[in-house]
Amino acid sequence: MINKSKGFSIFFNALLIFLVLACLIPFWLLIVSSFTSETYLVQNGYSMMPKEFSMAAYNFLFATRNSILQAYKMSIIIAAIGVTASVVMTILFAYPLSRSGLPGRNFFSLFLFFTMLFNGGLVPTYLIYTNLVHIKDSLWAMIIPYLLFNPFLVIMMRTYFTTSIPSEVIEAAMLDGATETQTLVKVVVPMSKPIIATIGLMTLIAYWNNWTNGIYFITTRTDLYGIQNYLNDVMNKASFLTSHVSGMINAADIPNISVRMAIAVVAVIPLLLAYPFFQQYFVKGITLGSVKG
Repeated sequence: MINKSKGFSIFFNALLIFLVLACLIPFWLLIVSSFTSETYLVQNGYSMMPKEFSMAAYNFLFATRNSILQAYKMSIIIAAIGVTASVVMTILFAYPLSRSGLPGRNFFSLFLFFTMLFNGGLVPTYLIYTNLVHIKDSLWAMIIPYLLFNPFLVIMMRTYFTTSIPSEVIEAAMLDGATETQTLVKVVVPMSKPIIATIGLMTLIAYWNNWTNGIYFITTRTDLYGIQNYLNDVMNKASFLTSHVSGMINAADIPNISVRMAIAVVAVIPLLLAYPFFQQYFVKGITLGSVKG
């Protein structure tokens, strides 16, 4: 029995090591490629170590720093507004669903779950947002579609409220004369920091990595592009590279592949810096907020 347990432990640890390497190796290749010369990448492909060390990609980013900073600024603005609005909306939807006395609770729960299974499709969604809501080429086009409200996150938060907030605490607040709003703001929200931080981090990642809204809804206001749309332009438009070159870099010498990698490295830095602040809540929030049978 002991040998079986030891064998399972070895297998499980090996599996975890493999999964960790599967996550770290692509990121390492990304960093190495950004410091490798364009000539070597074109001729030999990627390698685990930079064979021909080069700072050309980062020199190019420094030369086009105004565009990078503008994209960074927009990503920060979009993420800040989107995450705040999304978390508030999620709380306001999840808390009533967690209250057993809500009239029509089952209907609203079914309505929420239904949206996870079915949607109108890309074309009807695009027509509604552009012809009825009129958000095309505006800041709201980068915030509202697809990202502002996530039914799965509502279910996570509702489950957390139901299983982790004692009903006795809510009843005590009611007996003391607190309204539903006061109970939510002063009692439930302070006790829900793990799930709020978890949902905030998941929403932040979704907004920061989103590039589809910029493609679908932004046609002329390229100044609204975030860092991911900037990276998409670098990858797909050769004219973009030549139009943003200063006199210090010859357009013919622009490192194409390594620049993509360098921008990707720059884009992921804010998430790496933000994660440690959420880490203490993340695992607890995922565990306690998971859907239970």
